[in-house]
Amino acid sequence: MMWKPNVVVAAIAERDGKFLLVEEEADGKLVLNQPAGHLDEGETLIDAVIRETLEETAWHFVPEALLGVYRWPHPTSDVTYIRFAFTGQVRGHDPSRKLDHGIHRALWLTPEEIRRERARHRSPQVERAIDDYLGGRRYPLDLLKEYEPAVAALSSVKS
Repeated sequence: MMWKPNVVVAAIAERDGKFLLVEEEADGKLVLNQPAGHLDEGETLIDAVIRETLEETAWHFVPEALLGVYRWPHPTSDVTYIRFAFTGQVRGHDPSRKLDHGIHRALWLTPEEIRRERARHRSPQVERAIDDYLGGRRYPLDLLKEYEPAVAALSSVKS
């Protein structure tokens, strides 16, 4: 079997000094994570982070910058995650929207509250993203290049 990493996206949204997180079930435990999930086939990274944030929190996320790209090999499985973390704002909340399966609730926590809950983080990426955000890391969204299948096929013929 050929190895391939899992591509995931995550939203880092701050409002009034608090960050949007989800409390979710993972590996049989209730853990904290940023709104995050897998990239679906045919979906752009931007579309994926908008969709995942809405599905997991009922907030409409507007990406503004790429925070970073993180590689994390899961310590108890053969899975390696490549996580594209985006910063942005949330606009509009639909409290009547049903959250994704496994999501217990969305919540807003301060950096101090997040650090105090370190033992409940889904991965070390949770705190690292907050630290990078607070450290001012931001990369323009146009760093990401998307190609449609027809364009990609033509490009490979010319090279």
